[in-house]
Amino acid sequence: MFPELIEFSDYGLLVLRLAVATIFIYHALPKLQNPKGMAQGVGMPAGMVLMLGFVELLSSIGLIIGFYTQIAAILLAVVMVGATYFKMLKWHMPFTAMDKTGWEFDLILLAANIAILLTGGGIIGIQ
Repeated sequence: MFPELIEFSDYGLLVLRLAVATIFIYHALPKLQNPKGMAQGVGMPAGMVLMLGFVELLSSIGLIIGFYTQIAAILLAVVMVGATYFKMLKWHMPFTAMDKTGWEFDLILLAANIAILLTGGGIIGIQ
């Protein structure tokens, strides 16, 4: 319908990368600042929470600057598979809920990272 917009697809992928990175940085910082407290809240070892925080932060930086975007995207996709698993099968959270985030948020982040992985994230960034 709008074939002339295809020439701007790299900008669209940049916007997607920046949005995904912003969300993951926001969620990584509490894990890095207070891994023990976060671990108690989710029932994981503090070392695992700290590792997740580092993976999320470093992968987000990769997405922002466009460096190893596919590796960053696959790492974040794996994180989201784990998060979805915990929410669905361990914590029995619904797809969506009014009083908390269901696993719909995790699903869209998983899909966004798969899109970045399959497209390479566009050519804007360090190549």
